[in-house]
Amino acid sequence: MAKHSALLLLLAVLATAMLAAPSAAFLVQPQPNLLTYHNGAVLSGDIPVSILWYGRFTPAQKAVVSDFILSLSAASPPPSPAPSVAQWWTSINRLYLSKASAAASKHGGGGAAAIRSARVVLSRQVSDEECSLGKSLKLSHLPALAARAGGRTAGGVALVLTAADVAVEGFCMSRCGHHGSDPRYSRAAYAWVGNPATQCPGQCAWPFHQPAYGPQAAPLVPPSGDAGMDGVVINVASMVAGAVTNPFGDGFYQGDRGAPLEAATACAGVYGKGAYPGYAGELLVDEATGASYNAHGARGRKYLLPALFDPDTSACSTLV
Repeated sequence: MAKHSALLLLLAVLATAMLAAPSAAFLVQPQPNLLTYHNGAVLSGDIPVSILWYGRFTPAQKAVVSDFILSLSAASPPPSPAPSVAQWWTSINRLYLSKASAAASKHGGGGAAAIRSARVVLSRQVSDEECSLGKSLKLSHLPALAARAGGRTAGGVALVLTAADVAVEGFCMSRCGHHGSDPRYSRAAYAWVGNPATQCPGQCAWPFHQPAYGPQAAPLVPPSGDAGMDGVVINVASMVAGAVTNPFGDGFYQGDRGAPLEAATACAGVYGKGAYPGYAGELLVDEATGASYNAHGARGRKYLLPALFDPDTSACSTLV
């Protein structure tokens, strides 16, 4: 099974940032070809995303995530104003899937026609409020949970979301999310993200909570009013981006195949222009609520989404 973990932000990067002036502490200066295509599979076409809610989530909490998934499709009526979640997703197509298609064409394979733009479709949602596998999960439990969500669907992504009182192996210590694939089902990917509200908000809900390490700037106001769930959205965005562009470990990534930097995790902690460790960058602010965001979504929602790494410029591309 391919395993892909996200060290979301702030740990080693913020530690080194404390020794540098902000102007010299811009995350990591990317090197040319930092993130490359390894000629493997990507997900494209209609990508069904199913959700398993593991543990207790309120209807309002579920709506934050389900509306985000709906927002990824530009076809979601009515269109969101710019900058939008759909525009962020379009960047995935432009920066990654188009390159995979060009590579397939160059090598003369029949896969060129199969690699096309990706459109995310929210297919189904199921709940396991009683936590049938307990409240202390190992990574090895995730494929079985993903299967319950619909993880047998070829070309799809099964999303497992765990509640704030559910512990998952490595959660907070080394990861805020994880994505992989189940070898029993061809071309089926899954992703997991935990609600960090009580376990590690300073690591997995930053910048909506004071950071656990490094410069101690005041937290930003979360768009949904729930810092944990807005942190979930950031991590869901990162994991879904990775699951689409590197679903089986041979797509777009840099570094160790078992713990790669991917489309969004290569830009961890960057949300707007001028970002550096401890500072998320220049963001939009809702005049009514004071909430910080960089993307408009479905049903009038606002979201904060991670920057995406641009393989052409070796820089992090932001919406604002």
